[in-house]
Amino acid sequence: MTDVAARLTRLVQRAQAEARIPALTVALHRADRPLWRCAVGTTGNAARLSADTPMRMGSVTKTFTAVLVMQCRQDGLLDLDDPISRHLDVPAHGELTVRRLLSHTSGLQREPYGDVWDTLSAPDVRGLLADLERVERVLPPGRRFHYSNLGMALLGHLVGRLRGGTWAEVLAERILEPLALSSVTLRSGPGAATGFLVDAYSDHAHPEPELDLGAVAPAAQLWGSAPDLARWAAFLADPAAMDPAGTVLSAPALDEMRWPATVSDEAAWNSGFGLGLILVPMADRVVHVGHDGAMPGFLASVYGRRGGPDTAPAMGVAVLGSSGTAGVVNELSHQLLAAAAEHDPPRIAAWTPGEPAPAPYRELLGRWWGEGNEYVFGWHDGALRAHAVDAPAGKPPAVFAPLPDRPDLLRTVSGREVGELLRLTRDGQGRVVRMHWATYRFTRRQEAFDGFDFRAPD
Repeated sequence: MTDVAARLTRLVQRAQAEARIPALTVALHRADRPLWRCAVGTTGNAARLSADTPMRMGSVTKTFTAVLVMQCRQDGLLDLDDPISRHLDVPAHGELTVRRLLSHTSGLQREPYGDVWDTLSAPDVRGLLADLERVERVLPPGRRFHYSNLGMALLGHLVGRLRGGTWAEVLAERILEPLALSSVTLRSGPGAATGFLVDAYSDHAHPEPELDLGAVAPAAQLWGSAPDLARWAAFLADPAAMDPAGTVLSAPALDEMRWPATVSDEAAWNSGFGLGLILVPMADRVVHVGHDGAMPGFLASVYGRRGGPDTAPAMGVAVLGSSGTAGVVNELSHQLLAAAAEHDPPRIAAWTPGEPAPAPYRELLGRWWGEGNEYVFGWHDGALRAHAVDAPAGKPPAVFAPLPDRPDLLRTVSGREVGELLRLTRDGQGRVVRMHWATYRFTRRQEAFDGFDFRAPD
């Protein structure tokens, strides 16, 4: 990986020099390679800069809070469509649902009541909740994406209430300790970098104050190192590889978090939002999932990569910079993931022969027609699969699983028509002569909806 490491290092060095970032630290995690790390610049204090230097991650904190919420759902403590008033005593806006708050579609104003970013004084939990009476609903719920630190803060305190502790205590117990993310803390601690505002017209860098967000902590309080956050990004993208036992959160729950709930811009669909996660679509069905963060003097970008033949398992990157205005930080994470995939793709596993399809399904394999279109049904990796003949390259097939004790009724478990049933119809000799998928008829020859067969004799 020497040439690739040099290429990645040069991307980091160029970003640090051109964007004038006092300290820039990066780590790239993937299951098939050693952790790659890089640090350029100085901490701005007596500490020595390394990739392990803690920096503030800002709104990357929201991804931790979102996982804590999904843990509560997984444990039966809440439903995503519950109003928050069912679990948190609030004087106003209690009808807003957990799902709306997670996806930033609640319409709640962006910040708590008051001028937090002017006074640099954040409310405590009691004040945050009491001031909800003075908080605006700036949009109707569900109308569109509208980012809200306040909404995520409320979810953090809801989690603490359900678990019988504070948000910080629950975070440590249920995420940081199981995943051994020892660098992630609420305060800067010794060895942390100083955050700066770099003057637009000179080389002067002014240290920014370290703001304690108080009750807004679940939205943006945390600090951490690039290696730990790269591992966290890999978990968000590929939990089956990072947490195979589902100790922190099940893979299906993270699949749900990664499903787009809204787009960030109604005209340019270049990013979206799931349940607490930013989704950035790339070329060739690749998606980067994670979050960016900003706090006075710091920017962070933490993303995992999913999809595409050149994406390694458990692939995640963290880019942390000690400048509050260096927007290149948010671009660099995506550049590094793309460069690593392009120039150091994972090994292609050799194909090996497998077992034949089970007897009940062998003779249905091959070409079928539905709605006038041609499909191919096959048995691969131990499951019945189907894809349209004209499907775009790389589009995943539909995968089916038989219902218990009903081999002729199968559930679509992924891909096209997920959740729908595939029903097999057999003749007197047990041969499959017709299928119905999501109630649409499938036959061996192309037929119109009225049953007209183009190849049948007149």
